Amino acid sequence: MNVSRRMFLGSSAAAAAAAVLTPDVVKAASALQQAQNWELATADVAGDISPRMLELVHGRVPAGLKGTLYRNGPAQFRRPGGSAQHWFDGDGMIRRWHIEDGQVQLTARFADTRKRRQEEAAGAMLMPGFGTLADPRARIGSPDDVNPANTSVHKVGDKLWALWEAGSPLEMDPVTLETRDYVTLRPDLKAMPFLAHPRIEPDGTMWNLGLNGRGAIVWRLAPGGSLVAADVIELPTASYIHDFSATARHLVILLQPWVHSRNTLPLSQAFEWKPELGSKVLVIDKDELSKRRVFELPPMGFFHVGDAWEDADGTIRFDVAAHSDMDFAARGASEILHGVPLDEEPAELTLVVLTPDGRGRLERTGMIAEFPRSDPRRAGLERRFCIHTTGTRKGTPLASAIGVTDWKSGRTRSFNFGSEHVTDEMVYVPKPGATAEEDAWLIGPSVNLKAGVSELHLLDLARIEDGPVCTWRADVALPAAFHGNWV
Repeated sequence: MNVSRRMFLGSSAAAAAAAVLTPDVVKAASALQQAQNWELATADVAGDISPRMLELVHGRVPAGLKGTLYRNGPAQFRRPGGSAQHWFDGDGMIRRWHIEDGQVQLTARFADTRKRRQEEAAGAMLMPGFGTLADPRARIGSPDDVNPANTSVHKVGDKLWALWEAGSPLEMDPVTLETRDYVTLRPDLKAMPFLAHPRIEPDGTMWNLGLNGRGAIVWRLAPGGSLVAADVIELPTASYIHDFSATARHLVILLQPWVHSRNTLPLSQAFEWKPELGSKVLVIDKDELSKRRVFELPPMGFFHVGDAWEDADGTIRFDVAAHSDMDFAARGASEILHGVPLDEEPAELTLVVLTPDGRGRLERTGMIAEFPRSDPRRAGLERRFCIHTTGTRKGTPLASAIGVTDWKSGRTRSFNFGSEHVTDEMVYVPKPGATAEEDAWLIGPSVNLKAGVSELHLLDLARIEDGPVCTWRADVALPAAFHGNWV
């Protein structure tokens, strides 16, 4: 069914009380921060970071390494007149780590959103968000007035798009990171939701979703970013969906039992955990969206899934960072912003297997993991490796280690940077001229809590347990980011 903006969006409604932090919790958080300096992971950045060269502090830079790592994540949460109350609601800052001739140049700029302009003028965080109530002074005319552009960043043709999940992509200059404008894919679809986790085929074709309750827009874009199609489908449940997957022939949409059950804000209070519903996987034919199958799975929560692939017999497989519930979204990510240590079990790397007879099963690994990534050249195709963060445990806010799980052998290898680092996801970088999946680098930053700076690390996928091949150090600390990509 073709989509119109009026048809899809419908109405939204008003407010719920935010969680209250007791004096005892605040005192405990303060003690943790003083001991470990964890607050750097969610600290505010005062302003844009002008281009600067990093110092090589470890190892030798491999010959032929050249490219740019873009990353996005929130970097301002607090203003004198009012602050955000959830980690997901800070203003997006795009980081550009450019590598050439063995040197790294870092530039970082805030996305110049309508949200940020209003809030700078008011001296307060005004806009509603995932876990933040709206200030009465907020002026909201469309979802893009609320859009913090803070979740991921993709190079689309010769443009750079900063993505959120409930509004338009924001176009930025890929070199200077100057904000240009919101992307309108078709005039009648202005400010429609566009998830921060599109699925991109090896030829550059992009698939994405936009969510509103049980309705979903299926976006299909050409490699340069022009719109091919936008259609509406109905989902079996009004599940919270942050990410989805795809094979070469199918869209693969995991539906968790964290279900939209009331019209209220902040958004995290609109969902209810209903394990009795179980989880479902909706599999849709890319060529004919009306052709669909639904698979049943045990209940689990999730934010992130890996690229799916399909065996010769039609069996579909994909990895997921499976949570026992979605308490982290509703509560934990708010407490991290206030420096409160986690009191819940972290996500477990799990393989979802969907067989041609209509059955689904979970193959759990016992491995703590988040942010599953893989070789983008094999998106939707059979692969061996899942790259993920690990090292998270109760009492620690974020990951300290990087792991590689081999689905062929069932073995996971990892390197832990130690408790003095908060580690972002790492992305896959093929070695020059290489075609084998294991012949690649992994690249990504960490926050060095002891030194009070950000570092960029390069590891060899085949020897990840040996640690960084080389490390560069910045003279500034940037908070933990969410997602990014190598160009």
